Amino acid sequence: MGCRTRIGVALTALGTLAMACSVAAPIEAPTPQELAPGVWMIAGGVRADREPDGNSVIFDAPAGLVVVDTGRHRSHRDAIRSFARIKQAAIIAIVNSHWHLDHVSGNPDLRVAFPDARVYASDAIDGALGGFLASSARASVAYLEDPSLPAELREDIRVDIQTIKHGEALKPDVVLRASGRLSLGGRVLQLNMVATAATAGDVWVYDEATRVAALGDLVTLPAPFLDTACPEGWRAALAQVAETPFLKAVPGHGAPMTQVQFGLYRRAFEAFLNCSASVAPKEECSTRGRTRSIHCWRRIRSNDGAPARPPPITWRCSGRMAGAASTAKLRSPHRPRLATEGEFGPAAKHSPSLSPPAGADISSWREADIST
Repeated sequence: MGCRTRIGVALTALGTLAMACSVAAPIEAPTPQELAPGVWMIAGGVRADREPDGNSVIFDAPAGLVVVDTGRHRSHRDAIRSFARIKQAAIIAIVNSHWHLDHVSGNPDLRVAFPDARVYASDAIDGALGGFLASSARASVAYLEDPSLPAELREDIRVDIQTIKHGEALKPDVVLRASGRLSLGGRVLQLNMVATAATAGDVWVYDEATRVAALGDLVTLPAPFLDTACPEGWRAALAQVAETPFLKAVPGHGAPMTQVQFGLYRRAFEAFLNCSASVAPKEECSTRGRTRSIHCWRRIRSNDGAPARPPPITWRCSGRMAGAASTAKLRSPHRPRLATEGEFGPAAKHSPSLSPPAGADISSWREADIST
């Protein structure tokens, strides 16, 4: 039986079709979640043995739908297309929060399905395609030679290589160069430009009508993706978000957040930055981080009602965020994942704990629970 991938990639062109075929399990399409009147989220995910999808946020506009980020996998963009069919509305605008493949890979298919849709983003993808993503594609070809690679991850890497090869289809129709209010299909949204944060050109969206913010990878749960980051720009961007009167903030990965939950994330993130920039030993940083967050963690209850034990905090003080990222062995959103044991298990034991442990219920977080 011949090998087939979801997009019919000719693997001989990559020089890797010298092995038996194994079939990757399909990904179930996510179900849209209503966040506010006229605003929905299609959740991404970080799954075992798969590359991640980022969250998508959809705004209803008089002329059609505005989609923030388009995911990586076909199942994710199928969910977006299905939602548009159910609403009997065309997608008239796509806003990319940044160029990571788990947020832009759906652009080409959605452009085919909705030819009048225009893509809005910074031009940072130009540099990424000639630099970071090109290097990742070259490294991925060698990575595919590992016979122990799971079929699902192998398929994702092959598709990513082809996505990068045809990167022109990911680029915006309208390049955003400054923050401002923009009417997209008759719905006015605030598009906020950040020159250097999670990437070299992040965009986050705020809807004043519903007070919903779509943050892209300025916030990712359970931990930040760091390998294309600028720490001080990221710190400033989170400060800007904190000044916005949002009711719900949708991170690039993870569940929507309240102001209180965002505040906790920001404080933990700043503690990480301060430690990373210091000369303090990691043991001292660990104590410092635990002191600041222990009261809050005591307030979190797991789903079975038992108190959730505070997760271990082992800060890695490298002085550079990129160095901390490689040491933490976090899963990358746009190249072969770095973690090798579970999603964020033993291989990620040096990463800072910026979110609750699995199964923890954060719905009861209160401002009083966050100590400084």
